[in-house]
Formats: sequence, C-alpha cells, structure tokens
Amino acid sequence: MSPAGELYSLDVGDSTFTVLKCYQNLRPIGSGAQGIVCSAYDHNLERNVAIKKLSRPFQNQTHAKRAYRELVLMKCVNHKNIIGLINVFSPQKSLEEFADVYIVMELMDANLCQVIQMELDHERLSYLLYQMLCGIKHLHAAGIIHRDLKPSNIVVKSDCTLKILDFGLARTAATGLLMTPYVVTRYYRAPEVILGMGYQANVDVWSVGCIVAEMVRGSVLFPGSDHIDQWNKVIEQLGTPPQEFLMKLNQSVRTYVENRPRYAGYSFDKLFPDVLFPADSEHNKLKASQARDLLSKMLVIDSSKRISVDEALKHPYINVWYDPAEVEAPPPKITDKQLDEREHTLSLFTRHGLHANSELQSIGTVTYVLLFWLCTLDLK
Repeated sequence: MSPAGELYSLDVGDSTFTVLKCYQNLRPIGSGAQGIVCSAYDHNLERNVAIKKLSRPFQNQTHAKRAYRELVLMKCVNHKNIIGLINVFSPQKSLEEFADVYIVMELMDANLCQVIQMELDHERLSYLLYQMLCGIKHLHAAGIIHRDLKPSNIVVKSDCTLKILDFGLARTAATGLLMTPYVVTRYYRAPEVILGMGYQANVDVWSVGCIVAEMVRGSVLFPGSDHIDQWNKVIEQLGTPPQEFLMKLNQSVRTYVENRPRYAGYSFDKLFPDVLFPADSEHNKLKASQARDLLSKMLVIDSSKRISVDEALKHPYINVWYDPAEVEAPPPKITDKQLDEREHTLSLFTRHGLHANSELQSIGTVTYVLLFWLCTLDLK
C-alpha cells in the first residue's frame, strides 16, 4: 500500500482514477463488466502497462469473491502465454475506507477481434494457435479450466506473441484490454456448457476451435442469439449428434433436443474449403488440409471424442513450434487454501485489528478483508 503523497487523481471517461505517481500518460483503451482499462507509462519499470480499475468489486459477495480469485490466480500463474500481473494496489489506507482495486498488467497491442480482420499466413495462424494451447495447458496444469475463451480476452503483440486474459472464473468477464464492438461470450461456449452437462478440460478446446474457425472464415462460426439458437446453429452445421450422445443429457434437455429437426450437417471440406485458407506454406510445410483436419478434431460436439490439448499440441499443424520449455513449463502452485476465504479468516481479522465474532464473519466480508490484504502486498 502506498502513502497518499504518492498518489494523484484524474478523470478518465466517466471514472476517476487515483493511481500511484509512477503511472503517467493514462489513456482509456477498453471497458467491460469488470471495469475500465487504461494504458499508462510506468516510470519505475520504464515500460508501458495496462491499469484496470475494478468496478464496484464489493457490490455483492459474488463480485468480491471473483475479484479475489482472479487476483490470487494472476499472482500465482507465471507463463509467457498468460497475461502477467505487475502490481495491485488501493488508494485507500484503511479497511474502513477501502473501496477501489487497481490491477496493473502487461500492455499488449491488440486483441484477436482485430487480428480476425487481417489476412494471416499459415505460420502466423498456427503459431497463434500453438500459443493459445500452451497457455491453456498451463492453466489446466493448475486445475484452472477457463470456460470463457473468446477473441476479446486473447491479446497479441505485433511480433505475434499471444497472451490469455482472465481465467474464466468470473462469468461477467470484461471485454478485454482493447476497445471492441464485440459483445459476446455465447458464441464460443462448448455444447456441454450450453446443454448444462458436466465438463472436462477439453471444454476449452471447443472454444479454441471456434476462434480459429473465425480467423479462417472472417466471421463468427456459430452466432446464436441465445442458448437455444446457439445449439441450433451448432447442429445445423455439424449435424445432430447420435443417440449415444443424447443419452448423456438430462431428461428435459434430451426431450427438447430430440424434438428438434434432425440435421445431417456439412463436411469440413464444405465448411472450410481451401479457398478460405492462406496458400500452403513451403517453408514449414503447413497446409490447409492440416488446419482443416485439426478443426475437425476440435469442433466435435461429444467432448469424449474431442481432441485434448496435449493431442492438439502434437498435431502436424501445431508441432512445428513445439518447445518443451513452453509446453511443459512447471505448473503454477495454487492451493485450495489460497482460494478459500475461510482458511484465512481468523489470522486476517487479527492482523487488521477486527473482531471475528460479529457480522464480519460473513463470507462476503471475509473476502473484502482478503482483497484489502492483497492490495497491501508488495508484488514487485
């Protein structure tokens, strides 16, 4: 936590940012459900950064818990394809005044919403896909399933390096670091999520398949207007799944799905003809047929038959970039206790001079204390 003398305030759009004096030249670059994001120059680190002001993180228990979990995960995860946490602070000096949380992160150049509009060669397309899968594998190694991957929370630099934002734990995820007309989440959600089934790690593989398909086609693959329409868009293109899959659904969902018209779907040659892809690469021997084959293994409605992250990383379209140091990086050490507010209750109340035998025992208030505590840590 920094003393008041090191802070200054300025208006950014409709919000007031009160930040450390080392952060200068603030400019708004994005906004979303979680708050406003500015670019800034960090005079201590001599580099550009992104600063996100969390919007009313204490408006209810759920928002407070999400903010806490996101901060803990960002602090623990350290991988080149996951956005890095540089600093977290609050301008308030006491728990009683505590109201704002500022998260300082690496600044990137664009998100995939902008990249989708560009013409990419096979090298760039497969390299971006490889990095997405490396980042996801690292999250999965820590037991974190993203569940909400989309173009707006995947950011890139001009040298084609890629990083994943957010960890899918907050369902009201922000739209990313850069301003974009995208207001989406549903389009990239796997069938098992849409249909209320259980899910496993390869739920994220479906999302990646949808993102890559959009990069190839230049438009959203399954643009559903709601969950029902989303399912209809999926089966119209991929075909109605067999009875074996339908038997895994709960009775009410299965009844609905079985009463829908049956669709044969299209072959992947029809969905993704050669003309949509870049010219075949002579240098790395990357071909449209390889990209299409990988898409056909990712966009499988039945998750038990969908390719895993590990299998995708070994696919011929991806493995030209395979680097064990990136793929098999040590997993982040995140214990359940770090994410469980109750484990910290007594020690934190004592540390902040609070009594643990009142209304402060509520989980929401415990999380509130934890957030304040996180903002006092020196991350540098």
